Amino acid sequence: MDHLDPSVWFALFKIVWADLLLSGDNAVVIALATRQLPPRQQRHAIIGGAAAAIVMRVLLALFAIELLQLPGLKLVGAALLVWIGIKLMSQGEEEAQVREAGGLWAAVRTILLADLAMSLDNVVAIAAAASAAPAPMRPVLLAVGLGLSIPLIIFGSTVLLKLMERVPAIITLGAALLGFVAGEMATTDVLVHDWVQAHLHDLDYTVSLLGAVTVVALGLARARRQKAGAA
Repeated sequence: MDHLDPSVWFALFKIVWADLLLSGDNAVVIALATRQLPPRQQRHAIIGGAAAAIVMRVLLALFAIELLQLPGLKLVGAALLVWIGIKLMSQGEEEAQVREAGGLWAAVRTILLADLAMSLDNVVAIAAAASAAPAPMRPVLLAVGLGLSIPLIIFGSTVLLKLMERVPAIITLGAALLGFVAGEMATTDVLVHDWVQAHLHDLDYTVSLLGAVTVVALGLARARRQKAGAA
């Protein structure tokens, strides 16, 4: 029976491990996007955002490999992540009060936009892990992998929200992570990958760190402008 094949269990192990590694980014986005909402809306946004993101991942799984070959797609995704990181980093109390009535849907929309930018690589990683199993078991393993993402993301974002309340510096670290992921994404786009490998060689992390610094710097600048405008 296929489910007794050792390759199935090894593939499942790789999928669980990939989920643990890849769900962190999504948990950070959800925590940043919902931190200014009332507690009741926070819970709804976390569950709704995570569930909608998984539905989107299932749809992306059907076309992920082909989409990743489109020149410029990852560059667009990287730019989107930088913009989201700056916006979430600089979100202040006065902006939260303005958003409160429609904040739930605004947060879910932000979560989906960020997840759309990050999910292609995540889906491909899970699909690649599932491909090591016998063909009949691959759809099952892919479904299991995507399904496991929901509780991991919900748990991770809930923990991060509590930590952000106690240690505000985590907000800056979360925004920096989005910038880092954006830089990493940009250097692997098929449009620039060969050039990066030829000219930057082992400086991929430098680009990622530059992305992190850019998001934090511009986020802080935007927050200062908002505070000055409100004064």
